[in-house]
Amino acid sequence: MSTSHAPALDEASSRVILDEAQHVAHNYHPLPVVISRGEGSWVTDVQGKRYLDLLAAYSALNFGHGHPAILAAAREQLDRLTLTSRAYHNDQLGAFAGALATLCRKDVVLPMNTGAEAVETGIKVARAWGYRTKGIPDGQASIIVADGNFHGRTTTIVGFSDDPSARDDFGPYAPGFVHVPYGDAAAIEAAITPHTAAVLIEPIQGEAGVVVPPTGYLRAVREITTRENVLFIADEIQSGLGRVGTTFACDREEVVPDLYLLGKALGGGILPLSAVVGDRAVLGVIQPGEHGSTFGGNPLACAVGLRVVEMLATGEFQRRAAALGEHLEEKLQSFLGNGVTAVRVAGLWAGIDIDPAVGTGREVAEKLLARGVLVKDTHGQTIRVAPPLVIRSTELDWALEQLRVVLAA
Repeated sequence: MSTSHAPALDEASSRVILDEAQHVAHNYHPLPVVISRGEGSWVTDVQGKRYLDLLAAYSALNFGHGHPAILAAAREQLDRLTLTSRAYHNDQLGAFAGALATLCRKDVVLPMNTGAEAVETGIKVARAWGYRTKGIPDGQASIIVADGNFHGRTTTIVGFSDDPSARDDFGPYAPGFVHVPYGDAAAIEAAITPHTAAVLIEPIQGEAGVVVPPTGYLRAVREITTRENVLFIADEIQSGLGRVGTTFACDREEVVPDLYLLGKALGGGILPLSAVVGDRAVLGVIQPGEHGSTFGGNPLACAVGLRVVEMLATGEFQRRAAALGEHLEEKLQSFLGNGVTAVRVAGLWAGIDIDPAVGTGREVAEKLLARGVLVKDTHGQTIRVAPPLVIRSTELDWALEQLRVVLAA
């Protein structure tokens, strides 16, 4: 068993963590720090120590902790109306859906709550479209997915994961999914049959360690799916909404999929909000009573989501992520051969592979924690960097200097 490299916990933190251990299911293995406040790119623990947040809740906090404009939208709506269910209309849903559809260059929005719900919705829509529009025989629709994918943790989704920790012991698994290597458009083309309804991929694989596909891959997927009358579904839940220096990762190759799956940052770091966005020819296959959510499209989430879309519409955050991403990539290149074996950068998002001689990703994350920097490991040797898009270049440089010290030690 490896020795922890995290700082010793104070009494207050230990008490909170002990309460969690006694009363919360052990489905996460968090770093040993107890956060009580956040502002911008920084968080503060229960003892008052500050940390630079380079995870941003897996990109849910693209706009930082407590962005004033987003908080203002939430506070205003809290005083008016929070929930109606979709049994009635509310005065926020239409405006939010219209703004998001415009941002996506699409017609229609189907609002949900979590990212996994958006993926499940996308799967249902693709199957219904396959049967009702394409004419696939009932019960035979298939969806092509990529090796190394991470689309959520529902029983359907983990059934087409190849990560043992996500998949093992949760079967039987839903049929209808075909695996191909990620980044290989020819493999997608070869896997398509008359029963293929959709190709579901992450334009950049986040949980896998910020894996960026070869240039031209997304364009090829778009060309193939259009030619073969197959839906192209882009899971932009982590990669979308400014993270990679463009509004969507698909924009990097000027590609527009048939369906966008969105979540995380769409809720402004305040509440869960997700959506499937597409044209009426696709999303129009869903009829009343066939799909829904009590909280999906609630006025509080819609007010927050509208403010997020308005902020993205200016392009400010995309430009900032692109510029800081170039700075980040230049700095990370100097780490290669100095405790780092590979780096992958897309905008303000990076996967950093740690040399096993230095330690595991978890051990490096714990050492960074002790120095006031929060990152998270994945797949053993990789740490992910995904700071809020409001981070300053000087703050980013300070965090990278802490990484350099940790690797040298």
